[in-house]
Amino acid sequence: MKATYTILLLIMSNIFMTFAWYGHLKFKEYNWFSNWSLFKVILFSWLIAFFEYMVMVPANKIGFEGNGGPFSLWQLKVIQEVVTLVVFTGFTLLMFKGEVLRTNHVIGFVFLVLAVYFIFKK
Repeated sequence: MKATYTILLLIMSNIFMTFAWYGHLKFKEYNWFSNWSLFKVILFSWLIAFFEYMVMVPANKIGFEGNGGPFSLWQLKVIQEVVTLVVFTGFTLLMFKGEVLRTNHVIGFVFLVLAVYFIFKK
């Protein structure tokens, strides 16, 4: 149960972080956002990132084996990286229609999934 909860929180945190880091690239298409200075964009991204931290910190706290969770620090980090790629891929393909998922991207992702395998291997 803690493993599932941890992964769900990691997914939520990565959704927020993806919007904080890359959402402004899409939002510039909207009138209300197009004239914002870089400073305003940074502040807006920080506001979104605040919510990312509100779920990332509990995910790591709940998931860490030192706190009774199922994952080592290494495992938490690798899970987070894979979740980041999955969320980023979905975001990119949905929000940026001109971007294409290419074979080399998939091959790179396969290697990251292999990293998960090796990190979890006892």
